[in-house]
Amino acid sequence: MKLLWKMVIIAAIATTMLVAGTVVYTQYFVRRRLVVSTTTSLYETGLLDEIEKTFEAKYQIDLQFVAVGTGVAIEQAQNGDVDAILVHSPSQEKTFLQEGYGVSRKIIAYNFFTIVGPESDAAGISGLNATEALKKIVEHGRNQTGKIWVSRGDGSGTHAKEQSLWKAAGYNYTLISAESWYASAGSGMGETLLKAEQFSAYTLSDIGTYLKYYEKDHRITLISLIAERKELLNVYSAIAVNQTKHSHVNFDGAIVFMKFLISDECQQLIEDFGKSDYGQSGRLFHAVVQLISQNSTEQIVQWIRNYAFIKEGTELYECPPQYRDPRHPELYS
Repeated sequence: MKLLWKMVIIAAIATTMLVAGTVVYTQYFVRRRLVVSTTTSLYETGLLDEIEKTFEAKYQIDLQFVAVGTGVAIEQAQNGDVDAILVHSPSQEKTFLQEGYGVSRKIIAYNFFTIVGPESDAAGISGLNATEALKKIVEHGRNQTGKIWVSRGDGSGTHAKEQSLWKAAGYNYTLISAESWYASAGSGMGETLLKAEQFSAYTLSDIGTYLKYYEKDHRITLISLIAERKELLNVYSAIAVNQTKHSHVNFDGAIVFMKFLISDECQQLIEDFGKSDYGQSGRLFHAVVQLISQNSTEQIVQWIRNYAFIKEGTELYECPPQYRDPRHPELYS
């Protein structure tokens, strides 16, 4: 009889899991599902696997990541298909907040983009700044018949960064991207790196995905030619989907997740991630929450403020007050 009842309970749980939507039942505990749309350049490093494992061990929440480009991640959030986003494109994030789709933005980490290319460096960009490097690449590309530059071309945060770098170098992106030496991968960071490897071409990559493919997985031979410069700063932020736009989203879970991301525990996890594989000099990510909250005068904090903060009037904010959920002031204390 006991065995029969156990089978009935298991069958009921299995049936409930099929129809529960955002609720997952595990044994006798109810776990609410939290779906976070994020960029492939963050997901492919493996950091989010570690965050998920630690987070789920602490909370009865089933955390699921959807890895896409930042542009698609924001579209999913606008449609109410996810509960939060974890992305790296300040200009797109600002619009997302202004249009009322997101609330309570928190900057959680930073690293740098890098311009990588073949060791031969035929364009001669090593040691230059990004503007000088792109001009050299254009000059070299126009004298070649093959593909010299590979872009993600997918509306991601990395793609947006690339477009801003071309603009800063004085080029019209629409025109430059149509030239014969320019290739658009239309895919995630890993696939873009592999395509650049295939062409022995240059590309822009976040340092995390690059190090994973180069040092850990040994899938590419491209070397980092320009890195850790102000113009290549890369900042990651988390934003909850606005519950007033989509009442069904797991807003409470999103806030719990964001509080975890800015906790000392998770910030240390971010800071330590990759040390065993890449060493102190090759860290994939840097924690930043304490530096920002303490108004640190370190140069990197000034760079982050100028690049990733949102200007309202004469002030710069991580998240302007009108876009913060008033029920959770502790996110900014």
